[in-house]
Amino acid sequence: MTAKSVLFLCVANSARSQMAEGLARGVLGPSVRVQSAGSMPSTVNPYAVDVMREIGIDISSQQSKSVETIARASVDTVITLCAEEVCPVFLGDVRRIHWPIEDAASADPALTRDQMLARFRKARDEIRARLDAFAARD
Repeated sequence: MTAKSVLFLCVANSARSQMAEGLARGVLGPSVRVQSAGSMPSTVNPYAVDVMREIGIDISSQQSKSVETIARASVDTVITLCAEEVCPVFLGDVRRIHWPIEDAASADPALTRDQMLARFRKARDEIRARLDAFAARD
């Protein structure tokens, strides 16, 4: 089955799913509709914006969205990115794939900016590797 529309889901739709959305647009190409959403949407994390900018992808205009706002008919593949958290549920007859990516976001005040960027780069690179493999076999 070749994906025509991919929805990336995580909890806050602030980092992992936003980075996946930005990466997938380039990896999967313009013929695949790419969306992201979460069960508790917030705002796009500035660290996600920064690490994506490092590789030439601008996600600064993307917005955090609720999974409830995504039309079921607009999706044929759902990729969940939650690791320890409970992933949002997307109802519908879709292909489901799970990539457990550790949440890069942290409220720990002891983490420096460089440490936070390293966490976000790790998540970005893991998502990119999985996307490359997905595109190669899909």
